[in-house]
Amino acid sequence: MDKLLLILLLIVYCPAALWLFLYGMNSYYMIYLFLKKFRKEGSQNEEFIERFWITHTVDKLPKVTTQLPIYNERHVIGRLIEAAVNIDYPKDLHEIQLLDDSTDETRGIAANLVNKYREMGFNIRHIVRGNRSGFKAGALNVGLNEAEGEFLAIFDADFVPDKYFLLETIPFFYQKERVALVQTRWGHINRNYSLLTIAQSLGMDGHFIIEQGARTWNGLYMNFNGTAGIWRKEAIVDAGGWHFDTLTEDLDLSYRAQLKGWNTKFLFDVVTPSELPVDINAYKSQQHRWAKGSIQTAKKVLPEVFRTDDTLIKKIEAFIHLNQYMVHPMMVILALFSLPLIMVLKPSITSTSVTMLSILCLIFMGAFAPSFLYIVSQKMGYKDWCKRCLFIPALMFIGCGVAVNNTKAVVEAFLNKKSDFVRTPKYGVVKRGKRTREKGYKLPMKLFFISEIVLSLYCFMGFMQYTNNKRLILGPFLLMYAMGFLYVGALSLLHNFKGSVKC
Repeated sequence: MDKLLLILLLIVYCPAALWLFLYGMNSYYMIYLFLKKFRKEGSQNEEFIERFWITHTVDKLPKVTTQLPIYNERHVIGRLIEAAVNIDYPKDLHEIQLLDDSTDETRGIAANLVNKYREMGFNIRHIVRGNRSGFKAGALNVGLNEAEGEFLAIFDADFVPDKYFLLETIPFFYQKERVALVQTRWGHINRNYSLLTIAQSLGMDGHFIIEQGARTWNGLYMNFNGTAGIWRKEAIVDAGGWHFDTLTEDLDLSYRAQLKGWNTKFLFDVVTPSELPVDINAYKSQQHRWAKGSIQTAKKVLPEVFRTDDTLIKKIEAFIHLNQYMVHPMMVILALFSLPLIMVLKPSITSTSVTMLSILCLIFMGAFAPSFLYIVSQKMGYKDWCKRCLFIPALMFIGCGVAVNNTKAVVEAFLNKKSDFVRTPKYGVVKRGKRTREKGYKLPMKLFFISEIVLSLYCFMGFMQYTNNKRLILGPFLLMYAMGFLYVGALSLLHNFKGSVKC
């Protein structure tokens, strides 16, 4: 009976472990692709930009429309508009669209600011819709139809574009043919606010410093990140415009444009500052939206990707890219099935034990890969990388802790469950110690944190069982799961009652 139960457990456990192993191996591959092209890409960009400005003058640049899609952003709307009008670009070639779906006092604040800057000679428009149809994608479609510019720069409300953003990015649309989009790297103006924001910055850096460059520099599919980038208007129209049948309209459009033969560009050296969520519930909501939207997009575009004449490796990478959030259900499976496995495994060394040892070795190799990717990203991006890497364990704990939240999102996507686009609240929180208790912007209380705390206790029981049986290989993983689930669950409760505090 025990042997049959063990086989049934392994039938579920082994595929999950294999998925995590393959995901880890892909992290090593991303690092290889990045390092392979990093120096060459940098030198080519420097040579190109030098040649470009020899043959071009500022007054001969194309017309650009900067789009600012907002919804109830009273804390950051002033900062956003000020940054947009301060962008160094000829006034007669720069249109600014404030795409305002707000339902609170943000609309009045925005109207006053727009009038102020219009009187100062800026070409800035306040575009208000009667409803939020299509959410952000719907607003962007409205702006697209009315845009004067040949190129569209997009900034979410939590971003602060640099003065020279357009001068540093627009030239690269002329570096090669059919460039649809230029994506810049995200920076973090409130990185040091709390342990949560530090961990988020590490995760973002892994994506932007390593993965984005690795993909686009090697001819793989790359995604626009929804903000801090520029689109060629013609490419958006050719791809069918912004769709809102997924929660990640940016990822969806990126793939549709590339399937139409358009190219992408990622600029490692152009960094656009942004504000990270300081509230764990806002962060979980953001992760839920990204996870669900990624799977929705995978279901939508992967069949077409597989029908193309692309290389096998490009198709495989597209599959991994769009299904990256599947790691979270796999982590939950490992967490749930580890305790039953140790209960039915015999202490003696058997063929089954050897099999389990092999599986655990694969898990370890795969589990270390993301950490190694984050280490490399810090080494390539910052001079104080050693100090920054000390916080990677915090990222791993939080990454495990949000697994339940993201598993729910993945399941909803597969079940075709509809949900609204839930914005991530922005509070303009940058300095340490500052708190926000804005009830109007707080996300509604959810009891989902209880499952995280319960799973934490369950994983801790598994950890104790493993150590008592002197099976120490999987023990650290269960302890990491236990600490991660507990931290995320407890912080969710704390932030709900006390507001966003430094934790």
